[in-house]
Amino acid sequence: MVEVTGVTKRYGPLVAVDDISFSVGRGEVFGFIGPNGAGKTTTMRILTGFIPATLGVAKIDGFDVFDNPREVKGRVGYLPETPPLYPDLSVGDYLRFVAEIRGFSRNERIRRVGEVMEQVGLGGWEDRILGSLSKGYRQRVGIAQAIVHKPSLLILDEPTSGLDPVQTLGVRDLINELDSTVILSTHILSEVEALCSSVVMINGGKIAASGTVEELCSLAGTPAYRIVVESSDGPFSDLGIIAAKVGGLSSVDTVTQDGAALLISASRDPRPDVASLCASSGWNLRLLERNKPSLSDAFVAVVKGA
Repeated sequence: MVEVTGVTKRYGPLVAVDDISFSVGRGEVFGFIGPNGAGKTTTMRILTGFIPATLGVAKIDGFDVFDNPREVKGRVGYLPETPPLYPDLSVGDYLRFVAEIRGFSRNERIRRVGEVMEQVGLGGWEDRILGSLSKGYRQRVGIAQAIVHKPSLLILDEPTSGLDPVQTLGVRDLINELDSTVILSTHILSEVEALCSSVVMINGGKIAASGTVEELCSLAGTPAYRIVVESSDGPFSDLGIIAAKVGGLSSVDTVTQDGAALLISASRDPRPDVASLCASSGWNLRLLERNKPSLSDAFVAVVKGA
């Protein structure tokens, strides 16, 4: 659906995007993350045809972004970080205006605007003036204008910015229900973990890492395991003895004490061995949990390691 090959964007001596390449499959929800100033917004503006690349090729649905701009723009919906709203218009007037620009006839745009308002949770808000809306509701209007023409590619820059937790879950559900391919750029990495099948991390204009969410999380290290064991009479007075026995398991690399718990690092899952040891030793296993690195951990590891 999306093919980016060797794209570079220079502003004089400043290289905002430096020879990046990636692809997005049809129907995929694709995460595009990185620190501020990494080149994310520049890349999205290139994909929408808003600005040209200095070098390289970007294609959407087989059409070159700048050789075939009308074909591309008809297939793309874009929500920038600050939605492009006219504060003196009502919600309904604004969305009908956008639908008219997108080529809908009068009857079609009335029907489609009604559909999309219900879809984003704006039913009954047709006469509200845009300038009077909260940031969260302006964001909903921004999403509505991006999907009014049923784009095959939807590019979202911080779509949940300013939304409360309930509204955020609503946007998640909406993204999951869309038929479009989605490129999602956000600093809320839990959104990427929840929604995206693959991710590109950009830093300093270059691609620093790419892969599935699981593959990127592994960049922050292996999972850690936390256990709490007790004797039949209660907590052990000397956890050092227990730690030594747990540390002797072939699946365990290291064991450290953390209060009443033991922290285990291991290259493979030690939980079956730990459970067997507890059973054979007559210990009560009160807690056995696996804490895998998050996308936030991977983000920090990649950025700090750059």
